[in-house]
Amino acid sequence: MDKQLWKHILAVRQASPLVHNITNLVVMNNTANALLAIGASPIMAHAHSEVEEMAGICQSLVVNIGTLDEYLVTAMLMAAKKANGLQKPWVLDPVGAGATSYRNTVLSELLDCKPTVIRGNASEILALAKANTTTTKGVDSTAQSNEALEAARFLQQEYGAVVCISGETDIIVAEDRTVYIDNGNALMTKVTGLGCSASAVIGAFVATVEDNTEAVAAATALFSICGELAARYSKGPGSLQVNLLDTLHAITEEEFTATLKIKYA
Repeated sequence: MDKQLWKHILAVRQASPLVHNITNLVVMNNTANALLAIGASPIMAHAHSEVEEMAGICQSLVVNIGTLDEYLVTAMLMAAKKANGLQKPWVLDPVGAGATSYRNTVLSELLDCKPTVIRGNASEILALAKANTTTTKGVDSTAQSNEALEAARFLQQEYGAVVCISGETDIIVAEDRTVYIDNGNALMTKVTGLGCSASAVIGAFVATVEDNTEAVAAATALFSICGELAARYSKGPGSLQVNLLDTLHAITEEEFTATLKIKYA
């Protein structure tokens, strides 16, 4: 897969896929700029009167539940159902999963729309799995150190999605393989919305790359590597945000391959 990842990055640049985003209000600008930087085209649309039509126009959909309200939830469900009906890929970012019963209810409804990819941090993936399991065993019976990974496997088997656990090591769980990416920098956690931007970038890759696992791996590796490289010449979170966008735009194959830390299981 290593040799294919850079080819996928070039494919996204060439295809410039339209990515429909219904995302949280904090990160719209960050998300749009990240997509532009990698060569994709972002569309932010959540009006009920156009959301289904927009889902039909775009090559993929990204749903991020960070700032929920009833109007946005309806738009998300309309778009996800439309994308699923058209067999277009879509990404679910379950921000704050487990925080409230309302959030969990919304996520259960969105999961029924069969996301292509689920991307969240370990606590979100664990909460999502626990809120949507009907068994007394499974995710609740696993050892603490391995809980998020087992939760991701449960979600993958239950919904057929590729599941990406973000963290110090990003873990991508697919039906036939597990991918570990050890790139990134701790400074990235000091900038709001970078995880949301990473989910949007995944949206561009699943719109372009046929193999969903390779798409998620390429997108995750690209974003994490660019964050790692940008942190080397950033003084703090403010400059990191700018430098990350520049690196996403200008990274070379040599920089990518020299920095990539990836393994498979």
